[in-house]
Amino acid sequence: MIEIRHLKKEYPDATPLRDVNADIRDGDVIAVIGPSGTGKSTLLRCLNLLERPTDGSIRIDGDDILDPGCNVNLIRRKLGMVFQSFNLFGHLTAIENIMKPQIDLLGRSRQEAYDRGIELLGRVGLANMALKYPDELSGGQKQRVAIARALAMDPEIILFDEPTSALDPAMIGEVQAVIRDLARAGKTMMIVTHEMSFARSISNRVFYMDDGGIYEEGTPEQIFANPQKELTRRFIYKLKVLDIEIEDSSFDFPSVCSGIADYCSKNQIPPKTAMRIQLVFEELVQQILIPELTDVHLRFKAEYSEADESTEITVAYGGNAVDPEATDNRLSLTLVKSAVSDLRCESVQGDPLSNRISMRIRS
Repeated sequence: MIEIRHLKKEYPDATPLRDVNADIRDGDVIAVIGPSGTGKSTLLRCLNLLERPTDGSIRIDGDDILDPGCNVNLIRRKLGMVFQSFNLFGHLTAIENIMKPQIDLLGRSRQEAYDRGIELLGRVGLANMALKYPDELSGGQKQRVAIARALAMDPEIILFDEPTSALDPAMIGEVQAVIRDLARAGKTMMIVTHEMSFARSISNRVFYMDDGGIYEEGTPEQIFANPQKELTRRFIYKLKVLDIEIEDSSFDFPSVCSGIADYCSKNQIPPKTAMRIQLVFEELVQQILIPELTDVHLRFKAEYSEADESTEITVAYGGNAVDPEATDNRLSLTLVKSAVSDLRCESVQGDPLSNRISMRIRS
């Protein structure tokens, strides 16, 4: 249905989309996730030409919508848009908000537009709210009216831009229920959302956006249970990452220890976990590894997950492999093993830091 190729959107002070490539098929329900500022909403706005892309192509049913001769109104009939801020006309009732675009853009009679509007208000559970003005409706009700308005245009695909972000928690469920109903009915949708459980439950495909494009895509099971790329992992597992590289045995030890303490404080890591991260660095790296290395080059990496408050540590280094279990420094080894579980060693071919020691901080 939609082919996106090398899409770029550039502003004077930022380039949120550098190279976006994707195919959207009939019946797809695509959840678009990622950190703020990674171009999720910009992508949706480019698809329905609320923003003009800087470069690239967008083809809908084979037609290039960026062609100068493209009928923009026709494109917007195919692509319904639901905004996070509702965008209802305050001086019109709910039914009038749904009727107006049908009359203006589709040329329907007032009776046809009214009948279709009443039908759709019933579908979103608001049949008794037809004559209410927006300021008489709750946030969730306004958003459901906005969804009914989008459906009234009989679009081939509906684009949802953070449809629940402006709602109170109590109202989120009612809007999500309507979107779930549309998904069950086979409606093609792209949904920008920060609600991860909702994204996982409703979609058949997930786009994780970062680094100027679709950084990783896959099924909900692939993205949420087994992300393959580093930035996706950090986002899904809410990882706070500390990465320290040491290239000389005479490195500034107090400065590194201070950096570890700052990392733990900034990310509100529990004191016991923070103490154990520091201990692993001091005893495993400083006392066991470095004395055994001829040329010191290593990376100490800690990943703290806000999702389950777990911490994984990996120490990667070059040269000959060192088995911590074989060290003569039994005191340091005992201290390390008291702080971690699942201590394991492995080699990675083709990496200058080919030796790995991995472990999980005890909770």
